[in-house]
Amino acid sequence: MTDPHAYHNNPSGGTDADAPEDAGEDVKLRSRDQRLALQGEPKCVICGRYGEYICDETDDDVCSLECKQALLGRIAKSLAPSGNLLPPKKIPMADDCFYVSDADNKSRTASMASDLRTELDIHVKGDVVAPVLSFSDCNLPDKLLHNIEAAGYDMPTPVQMQAIPAALTGKNMLVLANTGSGKSASFLIPIVSRCVIHRQQYVSVKKKPLVMVLTPARELCIQVEEHAKMLGKGLPFKTALVVGGEAMAGQLHRIQQGVELIVGTPGRLVDLLSKHEIDLDDVMTFVVDEVDCMLQRGFRDQVMQIYRALSQPQVLMYCATMSNDLEKMINTLAKGTVIISVGEPNKANKAVKQVAIWVESKQKKQKLFDILTTKKHFKPPVVVYVGSRLGADLLANAITVATGIKAVSIHGEKSMKERREIMQSFLIGEVPVVVATGVLGRGVDLLGVRQVIVFDMPNSIKEYVHQIGRASRMGEEGEGIVFVNEENKNVFADLIDVLKSGGAAVPRELANSRYATGFFYGGKTSKKRKNTA
Repeated sequence: MTDPHAYHNNPSGGTDADAPEDAGEDVKLRSRDQRLALQGEPKCVICGRYGEYICDETDDDVCSLECKQALLGRIAKSLAPSGNLLPPKKIPMADDCFYVSDADNKSRTASMASDLRTELDIHVKGDVVAPVLSFSDCNLPDKLLHNIEAAGYDMPTPVQMQAIPAALTGKNMLVLANTGSGKSASFLIPIVSRCVIHRQQYVSVKKKPLVMVLTPARELCIQVEEHAKMLGKGLPFKTALVVGGEAMAGQLHRIQQGVELIVGTPGRLVDLLSKHEIDLDDVMTFVVDEVDCMLQRGFRDQVMQIYRALSQPQVLMYCATMSNDLEKMINTLAKGTVIISVGEPNKANKAVKQVAIWVESKQKKQKLFDILTTKKHFKPPVVVYVGSRLGADLLANAITVATGIKAVSIHGEKSMKERREIMQSFLIGEVPVVVATGVLGRGVDLLGVRQVIVFDMPNSIKEYVHQIGRASRMGEEGEGIVFVNEENKNVFADLIDVLKSGGAAVPRELANSRYATGFFYGGKTSKKRKNTA
């Protein structure tokens, strides 16, 4: 039983009996000796406590020797095989054959694909395979299909219908889709499938990483890795998490043990690669999630540095918004990239009901308190977005004092442990309100959240789109409330466009503002000023 989560436990990667005497803390014998798992940490497959160890025989997370024995006993009693890694069997052809010319067949297939894309609001640029209607149409390994079903996926979302089969062909892609539309699964499913097939075809004692996924935030990395482990359960598919706030020694040790997938933030990965020699020759897919955010936060050079360390991998980029800088990066990073978009890029998720409220800065706190203390308007759990770390701390304290509602803040200055504990308390309902900076604005799956309040309107309309997108997951309806006043005049024109596109009412003060057309900020609607005699 190996331990990837604590570097001092069993670094040799052997069984417990092989562990050296100076390995440090003894392996826990009983489940009750183990602590509870924090948000983002692996969980024991038997009891749900912290999965500190990996069972060598099954590659499952377990918390103690007791649970390991229980797991092996459960498998021994089962008559069914633990997992069938063979590709799905093809359905034999029926006896009735219809002879159609190849040209007619291609034409009919293209027409059906076009009709399906139109119906699902899918747009493609480049040579892209037809979308699928079910996961079973993608020729995935049987065990992966079982894991997909166990994860609660009944049928693919529109972005998954098109992106999964396209990624399986090995093409470079840029995928644009709303926050909460299922983008993560749309790249993780083909990643797991390709890794499993590769390991079956090329058996090697030393397993080098096959895929690298970059995200801009630690929380998103934790979420992606946890999702990947769930999809790869019972398959030859191991993961490593490379983020700040955790000991680099343990992360390096995990990679050296042999993994298929590395998930990390750009800064930490560059740091790791610059200090240690890691063989990346076999990396066949490079994923950049929330790529627009990477550019916005100045990670472009770090992303390029990591990409140049790889050997011409497939490049998959995902985000909810499009920009000129992103187009430039596509041309630099992966020429010949096909573009897949679902819905309209840079537009708010239509499942989120937008409510814009004109309120002066000095009155924003009171307006927030009014919403939180009115049963009709307060829909916990709620995320409140602010513009600064200090603002998050002060507002969370003010909410608790003024309303009696427990609120906590979360931002980049808090330790990884604090942030995990806060998210755990929030997602299980112990804390109804979280006041956050942009750390929770990108990609993080906030299960159960159906109300977002943008207390401080961001300077970028794209960031606003991401923030209110947290109120909807997989098309479920949610509400996004935004406070706006004259201090936000630089985004008035774009905000009005987003509100109107979502069918939301535009406050009178906003609509009548002289900044509403973008005229004074050189926006797309700016015109030369006419002289008035």
